[in-house]
Amino acid sequence: MSQVLQEDLIYEILAVVEEIPEGKVATYGQIAGLIGREKNARLVGKVLGMAEFYGEYPCYRVVNHAGRLVPGWCEQADLLRREGVVLKDEDHVDLKQCKWDI
Repeated sequence: MSQVLQEDLIYEILAVVEEIPEGKVATYGQIAGLIGREKNARLVGKVLGMAEFYGEYPCYRVVNHAGRLVPGWCEQADLLRREGVVLKDEDHVDLKQCKWDI
């Protein structure tokens, strides 16, 4: 894959992340589906891990398919709570209440 295609894909993913409304979360798989790469949820996670090199994006609004927060990223829960996102426990968002309904 060429560098240009890689950067286009990175910015495509980050553009979707930027659209997640305050107080809502999206899953890696949901974002992958929105860019037409349904089977590439892990790729989305990889890109979000490098997002800081491309600007400021609300990556904390992205969780896994079960609503689990990123392991080891303590600030994520605080950032989400400040926006009114409901957590079921310390490590999981209540997806029934807070999942971005596209």
